[in-house]
Amino acid sequence: MAFGILDPWQRANNISLMEERNNLGRGFLALASGLMALIFLFLNLHKVLAEELTRDQAFSYLRPPYDLGEKIGPGTWELINLDSRVAGYGFETLPLAPLPGFSGAPINLFVQVTLEGKFINAEIIEHNEPIFVSGLGEAPFNNFVTQYRGHSITDTLVVGVPYGGKSEGSSLVYLDGVTKATASVRIAHETILAAAFAVARERMAGIAKRQPTRPNLELEEDLTWDDLVTSGLASRKTVTNAEINKLFEGTLWEDDDPEATDYPDEIFLDLWVVDVGPPAIAKAIFEKDTLEELGRFLEISPNDEPILVIDAGRHGLVGEDFIRNTSPDLISANQDGFPIALRDSDLFVELKNGIPGEVAMILRTDRRLGFDPTQPWDLTVAAVREHGMFQPEIGTQDMTVTHQTDARFFVIDTPEAPPPPWLQALEQRSPDLAALSLGVGALFLLMIGRMSWFASLSNYTPLRLTILAIVVGFIGWWGQGQLSIATVLGVIRGIYDGQTLEFLLYDPFSLLLWAFVIISFFLWGRGMFCGWLCPFGAMQEFTNKLGRWLGIRQMTVPDAVDRVLVKVKYVILLAMIVAVFWSPALNDTLIEVEPFKTAITTFFVREWYYVAYAIGLLILSMVLFKGFCRYICPLGAFMAIGGVLRIQKWIPRRVECGTPCQLCKVSCNYNAIRKTGEIKYDECFQCLDCVTIHDDEQQCVPLVLEAKSGRRLKSSGQGQPVPQLVGAGE
Repeated sequence: MAFGILDPWQRANNISLMEERNNLGRGFLALASGLMALIFLFLNLHKVLAEELTRDQAFSYLRPPYDLGEKIGPGTWELINLDSRVAGYGFETLPLAPLPGFSGAPINLFVQVTLEGKFINAEIIEHNEPIFVSGLGEAPFNNFVTQYRGHSITDTLVVGVPYGGKSEGSSLVYLDGVTKATASVRIAHETILAAAFAVARERMAGIAKRQPTRPNLELEEDLTWDDLVTSGLASRKTVTNAEINKLFEGTLWEDDDPEATDYPDEIFLDLWVVDVGPPAIAKAIFEKDTLEELGRFLEISPNDEPILVIDAGRHGLVGEDFIRNTSPDLISANQDGFPIALRDSDLFVELKNGIPGEVAMILRTDRRLGFDPTQPWDLTVAAVREHGMFQPEIGTQDMTVTHQTDARFFVIDTPEAPPPPWLQALEQRSPDLAALSLGVGALFLLMIGRMSWFASLSNYTPLRLTILAIVVGFIGWWGQGQLSIATVLGVIRGIYDGQTLEFLLYDPFSLLLWAFVIISFFLWGRGMFCGWLCPFGAMQEFTNKLGRWLGIRQMTVPDAVDRVLVKVKYVILLAMIVAVFWSPALNDTLIEVEPFKTAITTFFVREWYYVAYAIGLLILSMVLFKGFCRYICPLGAFMAIGGVLRIQKWIPRRVECGTPCQLCKVSCNYNAIRKTGEIKYDECFQCLDCVTIHDDEQQCVPLVLEAKSGRRLKSSGQGQPVPQLVGAGE
């Protein structure tokens, strides 16, 4: 019986420990840090700065029928059509919209748009998004950007699926995102639109600011023709014979209109233009039959805007070969420098008495193509003259009238503004965010108020493994919430470059997890994340349990060696931070020291060497408990540094801990307890094994002795309490 009581004490004191080797650890760290510094200084000498595409490089992104014209701005080129006219613009996004990507470096794309603002194509030039560089591969990213073809920059484009089934009747145009890469594709989306709008504002004035309009069918006003003329709702352009002769003066055709020469004061063109889409205006002009016919036409073609043109002069509106219901051969229009497609509506026109002119026609244009009747636009009539009898040479001169209809006659449809990208992501992940908040919040409360009770449960280990299984399945594989050092490096890069950190909002699930982890720094240091919330860390714990179940002998790392190895992760972190400033592209390779993309993000579907590395670490953990977390993980190094924010020593200790009892130290799989009994919180993973021993009267040696000697021990839970002797009367 006595042997049974003293057995834990004997086991703890019979452990052979190696001698201290502080000098060796410090020397190794200094040597490694020096070598890394030299390597990065060398790399800096060969750093290649990002430059704009050369002409040949830009040309390689073009597709027929376009050719490359002149360079007209930073990274921006004219696109030339087969007729040698400018048909649009091609531009790389980096000079125009250098928005930081998830890695901290901008995504550079080559985008092509027509003069009307329609996307011709978009292709990726260069990016450093970790999930695509060596995770999902380039194909999903390339497929994403091809979706812009055929859409207009005036479309309200958003990434994702409609939240709550609200797509019906919505003006939003949804682009399919990429699973597991939501943040990266949203950043690419914002980059494309920001650059396209920059070009539109510079080269396509007004194209990005038009709002859809339609006639106000409810507005009733009693108007007359004189009212229309007085208020400018009917615009007029008159040209005399003398004036048209002056336009042709000095040309081959100056003497080819004898009537204009003989009667210089008579009217050549007396043009009236009226937008008759609003019913109140149409009622002031047309007789009943025409008004009814126009109403039926607009019911069939609700997106067409009818334009009445009248000529009271001798010029006329169309040529002799004009065919009804086609585009007029002598009339054209434009707005903001962009052509307006006009077509004859083939409607019978009967004007009210008193309205001047005998030749009238109603043209139509589709408002969906960008026409805004409330803004100024120009209608041009061509004066045509012929010179010669056989195969005559044709000469033209333009006569233009500017028209604009008062906005009160129209309903301006304010387009549905897309929610900001962070809000879109928040809405789409709201169920996951709620579940994460409840789960992690409950875990926080358990650790704050009931930690000792939880650790003392007889089924504590199964409960812990259940929680870790949920972490792997929900936080890891489902939620894609495996935190990575890439986020830390992206923040450092963004701050250094003076860029916004908005990219963090594109992944609200990970951001919420980061918030919990940062809060946990103040309470427990690195323990909460590394011990409970890291999916890959949980996978390693499962493989270690499997190794123990299979009877595989565990590897014990001597203290002196352990003190050296735990510094390796800090060296790796230092190398990555140096690379952020000196050679950012190098981090695309260094980041692969984390197996998270392989094991969590891509479910082990990657190149064989990445899979072999991740599986190798899991196999290592079967014999060396969480070896990657303890010695290699740069994110763990950052978490350990964040642990300096910890405001308390939260693991209960007794004065007997370490002197002489070594049971907790021997039982600690992380080697996070010193021989003195003090907890090394920067290496503690919050497994609570030592808390279980501390409160277990069958394991804790001081408690075993208390039961035998009648001495009561008291623990504050944070410091080194003094044992109290209890008298016989107590």
